[in-house]
Amino acid sequence: MKRDKYNKSQSNDNAPFEYVNKHELMAKLEPLIDNTLMRFGLIPVEVELVKENHRWFLRIFIYSTEREVNLEDCERVSRSLSDFLEELIPFKYYLEVSSPGIERKIKANKEFLIFKGKDINLKLKEAIDESGEKQFVAKIVDFDENEGLTVFSYKDKKDILIKRDNIISAKLYSSEI
Repeated sequence: MKRDKYNKSQSNDNAPFEYVNKHELMAKLEPLIDNTLMRFGLIPVEVELVKENHRWFLRIFIYSTEREVNLEDCERVSRSLSDFLEELIPFKYYLEVSSPGIERKIKANKEFLIFKGKDINLKLKEAIDESGEKQFVAKIVDFDENEGLTVFSYKDKKDILIKRDNIISAKLYSSEI
């Protein structure tokens, strides 16, 4: 699901981004986004502010542990945030609010906890057993910054601990595709 909204700031529309401290701006935006999503029972998976083809985009990927995210959720979040974002972002930007997608690449460690219980496709640097397999589908059981990722192996029918530095990539997996 995706909801786009073009926003024009009431301040200087041509303000160059170089004069805005991105870290300070994101520090102001993230609590606002977190609180708004919490009101709707949603979780921010990722928030990014990027420039593509001379246009700025604020992308917010939202998730719910209790239900599927739909277009209405994206629209509600977009409407709730618009006025506040207009005051905080001093340049033209496009607001995109969407769900992570059924085959999203996991980019941050916190996503292993957000997507706990979901199936993922893992690519490893080194095989974890004598089978030599470096790519397989498993279910996320838990994640610990120090210990690593615990998954349920469908092939071995048991939980397996994988060190974080052994993971090349992890993507949500859906057999529906």
